[in-house]
Amino acid sequence: MPLYEHVYLARQDVSTQQVEALTKEYTQLIQDGGGRVSKSEYWGLKTLNHKISKNRKAHYSLLNIDAPPAAVAELERRMGISTDVIRFLTIRVDEHETEPSAQMRKSDRDERGDRGGFRGGDRGGFRGGDRGGFRGGGGGFRGDREGDGGFRSDRGPRPDREGDGGGFRGPRGPRPERDEARPPRQVTGSETE
Repeated sequence: MPLYEHVYLARQDVSTQQVEALTKEYTQLIQDGGGRVSKSEYWGLKTLNHKISKNRKAHYSLLNIDAPPAAVAELERRMGISTDVIRFLTIRVDEHETEPSAQMRKSDRDERGDRGGFRGGDRGGFRGGDRGGFRGGGGGFRGDREGDGGFRSDRGPRPDREGDGGGFRGPRGPRPERDEARPPRQVTGSETE
């Protein structure tokens, strides 16, 4: 029989026990269709990237399914009818993973360590870090880099603009004299109608 990974999202106002009951109901549906669910994982209540049916959060759940396509089609039909399920995705795979999924692996998160962002770290962020930030850490965005601080401390002072005249298009020529009295604007035939 083909192997599938099936993830569904339940509404945020459904309790964890109700999500587990949904998972048991869908597992029984697969078994009645001649298949089996080899693994089920509850990933928890997570924030969505955008609102789905007026929900900002959803309960995520994974099912590893070994079932005929008719049983999976019936599962998807029932989920489409259910008001508690806001999204689902079924993917056919060559083999199921035996270890816990990436969402469940705690050791993977520990190996990455602190990556900065809102919690600080070596990339700055809003709460300090070794580059400064909004709250403490000394300096500002560039003030505490090597050197004595400041924005252009590592490059020296700017050259005088008037002296060398450098720029993207080369030295600037003298400005033409501007007459105070401008010539009258020419009116064309289309503007008078």
